[in-house]
Amino acid sequence: MAHIQLNKVKKSFGPVNVIKGVDLEIQSGEFMVFVGPSGCGKSTLLRLIAGLEDITAGDMLFDGKRVNSLAPSRRGIAMVFQSYALYPHMNVYDNMAFGMKLAKADDHAVRERVERAAKMLQIDHLLDRLPKQLSGGQRQRVAIGRAIVRDPRVFLFDEPLSNLDAALRVQTRLEIARLHHDMNDVTMIYVTHDQVEAMTLADRICVLRDGKVEQVGSPEELYRHPNSVFVAGFIGSPKMNFLTGDFARAFNCDTLGIRSEHLVIDNASPTWKGKVVHYENLGSDNYLFVDIGSTEPVIVREDGTVKLAVGTEVGISPTEGNLHRFGADDRPIR
Repeated sequence: MAHIQLNKVKKSFGPVNVIKGVDLEIQSGEFMVFVGPSGCGKSTLLRLIAGLEDITAGDMLFDGKRVNSLAPSRRGIAMVFQSYALYPHMNVYDNMAFGMKLAKADDHAVRERVERAAKMLQIDHLLDRLPKQLSGGQRQRVAIGRAIVRDPRVFLFDEPLSNLDAALRVQTRLEIARLHHDMNDVTMIYVTHDQVEAMTLADRICVLRDGKVEQVGSPEELYRHPNSVFVAGFIGSPKMNFLTGDFARAFNCDTLGIRSEHLVIDNASPTWKGKVVHYENLGSDNYLFVDIGSTEPVIVREDGTVKLAVGTEVGISPTEGNLHRFGADDRPIR
């Protein structure tokens, strides 16, 4: 495993500054997830850690040793890409064994490690097949297996599930979580734009915004105690409801945030009144979109048995202790 430190790391492509002074510490054996909007620099930061891009300024340390100029092949890193990057003319076994064979490893050691990784990923029955004979989920598991075989100190995942359909994403996400549990001596860094992947896989999440770290913390910490309006709106699905103007001033803040699960139908003594303009039935939950006169309808999560027709007048109230108040600087008011 590797303890990774980034000290004031910057990356520029010509006049364009992409990474703007990142300070970050990733503990040995940790599963760190990078999230943020498109163009925030999360994939670039991953490539800097891998050594696939040169650092413009700052220092990167692995276990206390500066690795700025260390070649990718000497960092003990294995990377899993979005596109699988399998050799189409090689079967699964040869794809997984390629790196070890290139390093002239003993044939017995190669077979032992490939078979162990294949069994771990439940693809040991596919070793003789070509990539074109596999499903997308199976190809991604081969790509992960190829990384495991290299016995890395650090796993880097660059949006590995984005090419899979919904069912396969769930299945492969569970396998990556199990992999982290089984290989708890390996540091893992994972880039995604998917909320569910970030919240379910991460030990800690690093939220990036415009090349800078906005907040780092556990999934629960970021969800319950966001340190800015940006993080509050980015973490969680559906996103947090935000109220401004008179709605916020009534609570002595510039922006008032409430999660959908912290709003309830309250026709007896409501905080706000409005009209249902849309609803989404997800089976176990109903999401009611209620127009209370704010910039956007607020979303109220209710039990799936609650059914209110579009046009219904309702009262809603926040549950006690679950309001997020933000000041003019978009930071929390404690």
